[in-house]
Amino acid sequence: MNEKLQAFERLLNIMDELREKCPWDKKQTLESLRHLTIEETYELAEAIIDNSIVDVKKELGDLLLHIVFYARIASETNEFTITDVINSLCEKLIYRHPHVFGDVTVKDDEEVKTNWENLKIKAGSKSILAGVPKSLPSLVKANRIQDKVRSVGFDWDERSQIWDKVKEELSELETEIANHDEKQMEAEFGDLIFSLVNAARLYNIDPDIALERTNKKFIKRFNYLEEETIKKGRSLQDMNLKEMNEIWERAKKFDE
Repeated sequence: MNEKLQAFERLLNIMDELREKCPWDKKQTLESLRHLTIEETYELAEAIIDNSIVDVKKELGDLLLHIVFYARIASETNEFTITDVINSLCEKLIYRHPHVFGDVTVKDDEEVKTNWENLKIKAGSKSILAGVPKSLPSLVKANRIQDKVRSVGFDWDERSQIWDKVKEELSELETEIANHDEKQMEAEFGDLIFSLVNAARLYNIDPDIALERTNKKFIKRFNYLEEETIKKGRSLQDMNLKEMNEIWERAKKFDE
C-alpha cells in the first residue's frame, strides 16, 4: 500500500512542478485538454482491442496524467482538488454498491445494474438515459441507450425476436430506396443500424469492437492487395474487379 501511495504522491509532485515551470503545461486549461483526453481514450480503446497489455499500461498512465492535470487546474481557482475527486468517487462507489457495503442481497450482475440505475434516479437523475453522454459516438451511444433501458425491463422477451425487427427495418429501408425518398432512406437506415446494435447487445457482442475489428481486417486485406499489385508492377486503377478479387481472396488466408 505504501508503494502505491508513494507512486501517486510522486505523480502529483511532478504535475505540480510541470504546472509551475513548463511553458506548455502552464498554458493549458480544462477546455484545451479536452480533445487530448478524447484522443488518449481512443488510444486506450485501440490498445485493448489489439490486446497489447504494454500499450494498455501506457495509455492508462496517459489518462491518469489527464485526471491529475484537470484536478490541478481546478485547484488553482479553488473549484476542487484531486482529494475531492477521489473522495467523491469513493462515496459514490459505496452508495451504489449496497450489496457490498450494506445489507442488500443480489443474485447476479443484472440485478446489480438494475439497482445501480434505481439509485441514480433516487440521487436526482431525471431519466434512466440521463447518464448517456450526448457526445458519445453514435454507435457507442446506441449500445449504451439499449443497455440502460434493459435495466428497467424494456427489452425483448426472447432475444431471437430481434431478428424479426431487423428484417422489418431492412424491408422498410428497401421500400424507401425504391421510393427514392432520401430523407426517409436516412431515417430507415438509422433504424436498421439501431436494430442491429440491439441484436449485438442481445448476443453479448460489443458492436463498436466488432466493427473496429472488421475495419482492421479490411485495412490489412487492402494493404495486401496494394502490396501485391505493386509487386506485379501494376496499379489498382488499371486492374479490373475480377483481378482484384483474386488477390483479395488470397489476403483472407492471412487474417489469423
